[in-house]
Amino acid sequence: MADPSFWDHPDKAREDIQEANRLKRWVKPWGELSQKAAELEELADLLQDEPDPGLEDDWSRELEGLAKGLDALELRTMLQGEEDAKDAIVTIQPGAGGTESQDWAEMLVRMYTRWAERRDCVVNVLDLQPGEEAGIKGATLEIKGDHAYGYLKAEKGVHRLVRISPFDAQARRHTSFASVFVYPLVDDGIEVEIDESDLRIDTYRASGAGGQHVNKTDSAVRLTHLPTGIVVACQQERSQHKNRSTATKMLKAALYEHALAAQEKEKAALEATKTEIGFGHQIRSYIFQPYTMVNDHRTELKIGDVHRVMDGDIDAFIEAYLKKFGAGAAA
Repeated sequence: MADPSFWDHPDKAREDIQEANRLKRWVKPWGELSQKAAELEELADLLQDEPDPGLEDDWSRELEGLAKGLDALELRTMLQGEEDAKDAIVTIQPGAGGTESQDWAEMLVRMYTRWAERRDCVVNVLDLQPGEEAGIKGATLEIKGDHAYGYLKAEKGVHRLVRISPFDAQARRHTSFASVFVYPLVDDGIEVEIDESDLRIDTYRASGAGGQHVNKTDSAVRLTHLPTGIVVACQQERSQHKNRSTATKMLKAALYEHALAAQEKEKAALEATKTEIGFGHQIRSYIFQPYTMVNDHRTELKIGDVHRVMDGDIDAFIEAYLKKFGAGAAA
């Protein structure tokens, strides 16, 4: 039975429970895989003495499933960074190029949303700024799920699109860029101090669906952290107070990541990536014409089915990145 004093410190109790759950997520699959391996070994001995074609087929299928389970567990061993288990905040910004780049940014929003849905993650659209003609001027997603940040950190960087533009009357091939930044979601147990005098707070009318409320209420909130230049915005809620609360959480996450980058001497590289969304900086290219190919320039992994990738099937790229760069990988 737990010590009564355990409940006198709710923060410590929450941390202990979270740690216990984290360890359970490691121990349980390992135990299940070990048991399955032992069962298959016994069955293999039996089949060696008494061959059975039908049973051998079942054994092969079970062995294939075991191999996939081991691969998944091996991948998780690469997600032991301090922030890897956290939820993620993903920001997507189009590069120069107007409507074409804005449309590309919106395509990336859909790709990451579909990826999250495939993994049973929860996606909250914290901010979405639509473009004048099509696409978006920017978006911020909160993705909650198992090791969301650990996986999605592989997506940090500039993404390049090559296709025949649907916005070009002459059907010419265009190259567009969009940047993706991923931050760990800061939980309540991490103290990030924000001085109110360092903030510029702007309110504006929310855009998109929402009926009369959208047109009449300045509920959306944008926070600018003046010392760092970090800008976050939220228009998800009807209440300005709730939007400010969520935006503050987003800002804390961004500031925490900013501090980590400075400690690891990666701030300069991160800032350079943020300001140069163009040729020479892309981490991945998505080619629709004259052939279809997605090429990750960091791992040299190439996948020919670009439409499957755009439908959220990006695990192969994430796995290749983690296997090459390990738990300490940084984009």
